[in-house]
Amino acid sequence: MSQLVQELDPVPSIPELLVRFRDEAQVLLLDSSRQDERGRYSYLMANPVRSFVIETPEYGQNPFADIAAKLANWTTDAIAGLPPFQGGAAGMLSYELGQCWERLPHAPHNELDIPAAVMGLYAWVIAWDHHQNRAWLIAREQANHSDVQHVLELLKEDSATPGPFEFNNSPRAMAQQQPYAVPGYPQVTSNFSRDSYLQSVQRVIDYIVAGDIFQANLSQRLVAPTDEHPISLYNRLRQTNPAPFAGYLQYDDWAVLSSSPERFLQLSEGIVQTRPIKGTRQRRGEPLIDLMRRDELRESRKDRAENVMIVDLLRNDLSRVCRPGTVQVPELCTIETFETVSHLVSEVTGELEPDRQFWDVLAAAFPGGSITGAPKVRAMEIITELEQVARGPYCGSFFYCGPNGTADSNILIRTMTARGGWLQFPVGGGIVAQSDPAQEYDETMHKAQGMLRALERSPKP
Repeated sequence: MSQLVQELDPVPSIPELLVRFRDEAQVLLLDSSRQDERGRYSYLMANPVRSFVIETPEYGQNPFADIAAKLANWTTDAIAGLPPFQGGAAGMLSYELGQCWERLPHAPHNELDIPAAVMGLYAWVIAWDHHQNRAWLIAREQANHSDVQHVLELLKEDSATPGPFEFNNSPRAMAQQQPYAVPGYPQVTSNFSRDSYLQSVQRVIDYIVAGDIFQANLSQRLVAPTDEHPISLYNRLRQTNPAPFAGYLQYDDWAVLSSSPERFLQLSEGIVQTRPIKGTRQRRGEPLIDLMRRDELRESRKDRAENVMIVDLLRNDLSRVCRPGTVQVPELCTIETFETVSHLVSEVTGELEPDRQFWDVLAAAFPGGSITGAPKVRAMEIITELEQVARGPYCGSFFYCGPNGTADSNILIRTMTARGGWLQFPVGGGIVAQSDPAQEYDETMHKAQGMLRALERSPKP
């Protein structure tokens, strides 16, 4: 069919539209649920014309070879005045996909058994521009006429609260492998007790003192049972913890729900941008106290050191694919405030080499330095040793890449994975020589608050 662009009036509600598309294949929402200067656009897509699934990563494998080759056959023209993603490649990359580029120890099996990557070529997309309060259905020439008609019918439907998610082969063994209760949350368990997490933080500090690393990101994995559809939970999560790089992927009998505040890699007009987050303070909901805590974070030598280490790592990653002398740091350790926490955020940019593509940038920088540590490979080895379980989607990425090369991606933090009646939602933080183990544990729980609140609330009709 020929290309179609249809403006949607009235502008559809993202939560309601996600419910309508709940039974479609490989539903992916890239959601600016916090609509600020970086949260301008949202995208909903489903039923890709081609899917690409990598179950197990192998060293030396190019996980993007097939999807990049197919995307290269699509026309590169973009329609001016519309959101930048107008169909193309999009999907989810798990943390363990990094084993394609580095020789790393394999973490013990994660019971949810999520593939290392699930990607698709999407020939239609519903795109929102929140600054203009407008939305469009954009269908490329690769879209089937019947698929587009089906989308138009779904756009007319009334929404209904989704029923129970259909689960297959429930991995109930996970309940016995999470032995530690989380204080205050009787349904939530962790693979660490508070004491064992503190001991692991101290072990990271010992590695730092010994000269192995400068920093490592250590996480504990929280787990809770669930009997509701992940879309219902996601729609609450985007209320309790709105974020500019949120998203939802539903594939087969599992789903990934993210309220991420962090951009990983963006490519626009030949400029690569990454915005690492390092440094956190809990918000109390009292303006004066929150202001004092932001000032404390801004002046914290420990948090600034943590951030600058990762900035240096990402400068090195980008220099592998950017023109010499173009990698810069336009922002260093600025404060960004979210629903439950404030963060130190920096920005690193560079001009992409003319013969490079977004796939090359991903290969150079994945997984993100802010959720690994420095030096990256040794930090990842220590993470595997201490966490003792594969991370899965957590600390991976949602991404899109259009045929014209425009791309964006997030870091999958503040992220829940649902399968078999269970939710996994790890939380962690960067450990440096000055870290206090007790404070590091508390920080992980501060980061979990938005997700825990989403679990506590009653389902809405």
